[in-house]
Amino acid sequence: MARSDSITMTFPPFSGMVRTLVLANTIVFLGFWFLLVLSPSAAGYMSRHFLLQPDSAFRGQIWQFFTYVFFESGLLGFVINNIFLWLLGSTLEATYGHRWFREFYFTAAIGGALLASLITLTGIFRLTPTLVGLGAGGPLFAILIVYGVRFGDLEFWLIPFPVRMKAKYMVALFIVIDLALLLRFGDPFAALLSLCGGFAGYLYLRFASSRGLGFKFSEQIFGMRNAWYRAKRRRAARKFEVYMGKQGRKVKFDDEGRYIDPDQERKDPNDKRWMN
Repeated sequence: MARSDSITMTFPPFSGMVRTLVLANTIVFLGFWFLLVLSPSAAGYMSRHFLLQPDSAFRGQIWQFFTYVFFESGLLGFVINNIFLWLLGSTLEATYGHRWFREFYFTAAIGGALLASLITLTGIFRLTPTLVGLGAGGPLFAILIVYGVRFGDLEFWLIPFPVRMKAKYMVALFIVIDLALLLRFGDPFAALLSLCGGFAGYLYLRFASSRGLGFKFSEQIFGMRNAWYRAKRRRAARKFEVYMGKQGRKVKFDDEGRYIDPDQERKDPNDKRWMN
């Protein structure tokens, strides 16, 4: 896709990890509100144990760093966030793949929640560990960060205004709005979650491979395993050289511990007569 192209109004496919996330968000949203009507006490229990409250999370309810992202505070936020996830998330999943997008989304969610919770312990910006956070603002802000970094010259319609804006400027606008909410108005913890989620997503984009952290980690593990096997082979080759030397025979191995056939070593590589 050319960097100067603009986003069209065609709808992306509703499939893959994006569909899974939207369906999970829908099930949790509808289930919670039905529970709120049928049993307010059970809904209150769910809120206390599954929304993000740093004080509770640091006291053992660590699953809150993950579960909070599936809850939304209202119908409007639920609709906007899931449409946003579908329209922009599908493009990223198609570009980078299912595994990458899944790791990216939950790295932004969990990493942003952990970082924001640690910041509440400092007490700055009127933040306290007893505040409650919810919603997919962090991962969605991270998706915007990716567009700003990788597709900065793509243009979006700034709905509901009839204005087109490049992705990098739109990201800057959202950062300013979140900072204003954090410093002065609105819900400072929600704004902090969005900023921290965007930062965690940027770190993932910066340091993870194009196939994801899982693939990069497995490659490192296999690389260390192969290096260990090569070291064992070289050590065994040296021992075998010493043993054969004591028997009056000379053998050679290369730097990787592979045996060098003396007949092959004596052959002239430019002499084609010995080849099949």
